[in-house]
Amino acid sequence: MSPESPSRPVVGIVMGSDSDWPVMEAAAKALDEFEIPYEVDVVSAHRMPHEMIAYGEQAAGRGLKAIIAGAGGAAHLPGMLASVTPLPVIGVPVPLKYLDGMDSLLSIVQMPAGVPVATVSVGGARNAGLLAARMLAAHDEDLLARMREFQQELNDQATEKGKRLRSKVEGAGAGFGFGK
Repeated sequence: MSPESPSRPVVGIVMGSDSDWPVMEAAAKALDEFEIPYEVDVVSAHRMPHEMIAYGEQAAGRGLKAIIAGAGGAAHLPGMLASVTPLPVIGVPVPLKYLDGMDSLLSIVQMPAGVPVATVSVGGARNAGLLAARMLAAHDEDLLARMREFQQELNDQATEKGKRLRSKVEGAGAGFGFGK
């Protein structure tokens, strides 16, 4: 659970190994930004299948509203959890030494009909946390307002970057009139 919040977790962040934490920690940090309580655990699809199934089957009953599952290589964790839980599962392909996470991406994104897994980019745990926040915001006006503020901050940052770039290019006299 997030250290700042004694509340019951509403998002589960699970991974196939503790070696996935450097990637998956970004999901936790995104949830922290929105003060969303979460739990973190290792639930390997291949090394602890019974515990993984129990985690997925019991998640909704324990009050979770979404699961973020990260795995590398054969990356069966997100799909297997999705097969045993009614909750939304967000899959994070974790890049490994070989294939740069493409194997993980394809394992997670190519789910059979009826067993959906929302899949973010390779190593995209931050977006997984933000997607979970958006899902929860659909039923929480306070969280929805904070998400809108967050989006406005992104807009403001991008607008400022555009102003700086235009100023830099115009100041250099480059462009033969393009971009003016």
